[in-house]
Amino acid sequence: MARRLAWLGLVGAVVGAAACARPSPLLRPEPRAGQAAAPDTFSVRFETSRGPFVVQVYRAWAPHGADRFYYLVRNGFYDGVRFFRVLEGFVAQFGASGNPAVSRVWDVRTFPDDPVKQSNTRGTVTFATGGPNTRTTQVFVNYANNARLDRLGFTPFGRVVEGLSRVDSLYSGYGEGPDQDRLAAEGAAYLRRDFPRLDSVRIARVVRESRRR
Repeated sequence: MARRLAWLGLVGAVVGAAACARPSPLLRPEPRAGQAAAPDTFSVRFETSRGPFVVQVYRAWAPHGADRFYYLVRNGFYDGVRFFRVLEGFVAQFGASGNPAVSRVWDVRTFPDDPVKQSNTRGTVTFATGGPNTRTTQVFVNYANNARLDRLGFTPFGRVVEGLSRVDSLYSGYGEGPDQDRLAAEGAAYLRRDFPRLDSVRIARVVRESRRR
């Protein structure tokens, strides 16, 4: 019996070591990572330094955007990120990784645009973009009716359905202050040092999902 227990312990140690050795899906994503179809609808609960809020995602609004967001949330991408661009009356933006190694991987993993089917009204959630087909990981919550963004190709994929007042309360004193190139290169250390009052996501998890039968 003792020999059997020792053997089982050895097997467990080997399996555990193999699991630890697996590369992070954020650092070593498969070629088609983020392209698998997300559920038709799903909810993501964000625990933040200001309290929780919930985003309901509708794949019919923006299939490519919903698929990418689902993959990133399921793999912990948004855990620990800062709300680095908070502009009163406009948007609260987040989704720049605090890990430079992760940024190097995902800053070049663009995905195709979706047609704008829903307007950028207050509370909607949209991927940031720098031009056609340049979306990657950054998203923003619309603080107001920003319908002018519709014609520029900013495509909402979901809406804050709980806790919008907490999103409203995010620290906005730095405005456009953080430099995104420095954030990508230096990571969270740059924000902690130069912008210590920024609010953050502690953890983000899918809490409900539904697929059509």
